[in-house]
Formats: sequence, structure tokens, C-alpha cells
Amino acid sequence: MDWLTTGSAPPPHRTPGLDAARPNPARIYDYLLGGKDNFAVDRDAGDALIARLPTLPAMTRAVRDFLHRAVRHLVRVRGVRQFLDIGSGLPTACNVHEVALEADPGARVVYVDADPVVAAHSRALLADHPGGSTAFVEADATDPASVLAAPALGATLDLSEPVGLLVVDTLTYFPDPVARDVVATLLAALAPGSYLTISHPTPDFAPEATRRTVAAVERSGLSCTTRTQDEVRALFAGTELVEPGLVPLLSWHPDARDAVVPDPCGVYAWAGVARRR
Repeated sequence: MDWLTTGSAPPPHRTPGLDAARPNPARIYDYLLGGKDNFAVDRDAGDALIARLPTLPAMTRAVRDFLHRAVRHLVRVRGVRQFLDIGSGLPTACNVHEVALEADPGARVVYVDADPVVAAHSRALLADHPGGSTAFVEADATDPASVLAAPALGATLDLSEPVGLLVVDTLTYFPDPVARDVVATLLAALAPGSYLTISHPTPDFAPEATRRTVAAVERSGLSCTTRTQDEVRALFAGTELVEPGLVPLLSWHPDARDAVVPDPCGVYAWAGVARRR
């Protein structure tokens, strides 16, 4: 889940392997964005989080805006034409392939997620899309070797050319050293000149509010790890951060089109983009 009334949203499509009795990060994220592909258990979990952190929906939108900014920057400024999106979540407005293809019609994108609901929705979204430019891989990111071995990835991306590796608000669900291994293994398989994009929740800006939110996440049965700036910086091992470095998420190339949170540290997350040496 990338870090708004309960309403009567219809449930997502029934999918084999779906567990509707437990809250799910992708569906909670969808709820926080105002989507309809979620169950009551996800809305209850989302409401519990909002009760402890009322600005969470705005923060979630800001994280999505950062993802868009990073993709546009990588295409227009860095010349990246391929993207690997880890923990992509449920499709919503302005998905990565839409942002990338708007900037460069030749861009290619592979989405990776282990959730069966995400898989069903993503495949439906991509079914009518021109072949060869987008693909979905249903795989667990904690097994990065299986991600890299997926036939759909090899058929869509050329790993001998630079790739934009997107790990946006995904690593919070992985403890150490799993998070470091996921990033290091994926990055090692990419060509020099590839780019790594990370956003990550942090306790650095509001320790008590963050602690309460993490406790609510864990009470819902999900794991959640926040990291300090130094701990997030360690995830960029083997890369060189590009300007402006590892900064509060709202300070990374702000765009007037994005959701506005007045305080630059009002989204409790660090964000950065770095080049693989």
C-alpha cells in the first residue's frame, strides 16, 4: 500500500485465491484513493488508519503524484523508456504505462504484484493495450529471482538497456534484510544506467503519529516497517542519487498539478531517484 467516506462501494470482482475476510494492502490503498475495488474489511482498516492520521488520504494521493513525477522525469530528462513497477497495486487513474506512454509512445512497462485481485484487474486493463508495450507479472517481490525469470518480463523489457525500477511505498511491508535483498537483486539484473525510484514511510517527521498509524496497520494483521532517512538511504546502495537527493516526498521536483499539502514534511515519507553505476 502506498502510504474517503465508507459509503457502499461494490465489492471487487470475485477472483480465485481472493481472501475477502482479511484486509489487503492494495485494496486499502484503493480505498484511500477513493476507489471502489475494496471490501468492508478494507474500508474498516482504512478508517482505523484515518482515525489515527486524518491526513492519510491526502498523503496517499501525494505518493501517487510523486510516482507520476518520477516517471515523467525519467522519460523526459533521463531518457528511460522501460519501467519495472514492483508492488504496483490496483489499477487506478494515470497508471505508470499511461504516464510513460504520454511522454514517449515507445515506452514499455511491466507491473509486478502478488495479489490475485491486482492480477485480475491489471490483466483486464492491459487486455486491449497494444501488445509488447505493457505486461503484468503475478509474483511475490520477496522472491525477486521469480520476478526476473517471468516470461512476460523477458518478452517486454530488454534488461541490457536501462530500466526504471519503481519501488514506491512497497518496501514498508518488507522487514530487513528482505527489503535490501529485493532491491539489490533486482537492481543487479538491470543494465548500468538504470534508475531506482523509492518512496518510503518514515517516523522522522512525526514520530508519535507514525507510531499510532503503524500500530493500527499491525492490528489489522499487516506488517509495516517505517525507516529513518539513513535507513532509506541504505536501500540505494550501489547507486548515485540524482538531484535533489533523498528528500521529503513533497520536495522531490514539486509539480503544481499535484495534490497540495502545505507543510513540505506533511507527507511522512522520504523519496528519491538514483542511477545505477
